[in-house]
Amino acid sequence: MPLALGILDDRSRLACHVQWYLAETAENLVHGLCQGFQKRGLPRALMTDNGSAMCAAEVTQGLARLGVLHYQTLPYSAYQNAKQEIFWAQLEGRFMAMLEGVEDITLQRLNHATQAWVEMEYQRKVHSETRQSPLDRCLQGPAVGRPAPDSDTLRRAFTAEVRRTQRRSDGTVTLNGRRFEIPARYRTLPRICVRFAAWDLATVHLADQRTGETLCRLWPLDKARNADRRRRVLPPKAADPPAPSAGMAPLLSQLMADYAATGLPPAYLPKPEEHVLGTEDVAPTHPEDPA
Repeated sequence: MPLALGILDDRSRLACHVQWYLAETAENLVHGLCQGFQKRGLPRALMTDNGSAMCAAEVTQGLARLGVLHYQTLPYSAYQNAKQEIFWAQLEGRFMAMLEGVEDITLQRLNHATQAWVEMEYQRKVHSETRQSPLDRCLQGPAVGRPAPDSDTLRRAFTAEVRRTQRRSDGTVTLNGRRFEIPARYRTLPRICVRFAAWDLATVHLADQRTGETLCRLWPLDKARNADRRRRVLPPKAADPPAPSAGMAPLLSQLMADYAATGLPPAYLPKPEEHVLGTEDVAPTHPEDPA
């Protein structure tokens, strides 16, 4: 039995995106959220229930990377999401009633009919509480949304970040039973930060643990190509830095010469008891001591 995903704007009740799916999964939720963001803009906050799809790491971490505050309703407290429940009542009582005479409807046709009903009737019908249609109320503003990023950015954002230990023998990590190769330039890292979606292991990225920046894409281990034991020659490690030369560094000498050429006095006050480095202390002579 298909299930409907609906994303509404809290102020105007505008339906940002409505689509039917065959299952309530994190993959389908992310698919619908990306479409809603690209059609109506990136929101500041999002409220959902406590379903398993809404609590998935890909969803919660993805919303955090996009700067969207994620609020969840209390268990068994549907009244906290009353605006969404009213929309479901209209979808079931108004829209589904018009499909009672249709037999063997496909998912594609169901989604086409839903989009037509949402855009041509629901968005344009005057709301009993706001006294405006959702479309007019949304257009009048104020608009607090942000421009949505492109599809690739959204796809990389809705991923789960995990830590894995790199295998020293072959330079690979394991994700959900599959092994991925780490590029040779990162072979010295003992711990690897990986971002991936559980439903799409074809797109796995290596990320920086400190900054969160995506470094490169990881590819599955090709056992057939590695069976002949041929390996690319790794570049030698960087040589140790040369030992510092004796005397003052040339840059510091140049800086001291430039500072002296300005004619400015030294920017510090010497204490009277300071002595020149490298000289011996001489005991003062008492005035009553014989010469």
